[in-house]
Amino acid sequence: MPRSPVLHPLAVRIAHWLNAVAIACMISSGWGIYNASPIFGFKFAPWMTLGGWLGGAIAWHFAAMWLLVANGLFYLLYGSFSGHFRLHLLPLRAADVVSDAVQAMRFRLPHQPGVYNAVQKLLYWAVILLGILVVLSGLALWKPVQLDWLADLFGGFDFARKVHFAAMAGIAGFVVVHLALVAIVPKTLIPMFTGGRDHEANAS
Repeated sequence: MPRSPVLHPLAVRIAHWLNAVAIACMISSGWGIYNASPIFGFKFAPWMTLGGWLGGAIAWHFAAMWLLVANGLFYLLYGSFSGHFRLHLLPLRAADVVSDAVQAMRFRLPHQPGVYNAVQKLLYWAVILLGILVVLSGLALWKPVQLDWLADLFGGFDFARKVHFAAMAGIAGFVVVHLALVAIVPKTLIPMFTGGRDHEANAS
């Protein structure tokens, strides 16, 4: 008998875990950079930051940024040409999002391994857009003179910092929701390591 298809292809799993590492490093090192010149009335605890000091935090931040950019481009190309986006993240309808959100709040939303509900589809598209926004605003902060047109697009250097912070906060929020869903349905974690198959997921 033919084997059932994997729930998560190898390319998706690699991109997922590389993104997890890159985002964790970017968030924690970004908090260290933020602490050096806060734009709001608070700072992050030193133990939450990465790099030890401003120079170290910047080094970590840029290293993670290039990993995020390279991996993000790979994922976008793979998702577009392999049909991953079309098969798993589309179609996305407002009525389905509302219906699934209501069911989720009532804890009645059914879960089928390998199938994304409308809320998950919306969140994945949102985090992809936030990733693009955080990279572009980060480039505007990195080269505000050479890329003055990009900095101007974000309303200047100071406002670009706020956009960058807000985009990263959105990504951090996505991570929190993502981890909460994994905690609620832990059987979804193993296939992200092994790939999983339909009959294996149903058996679990």
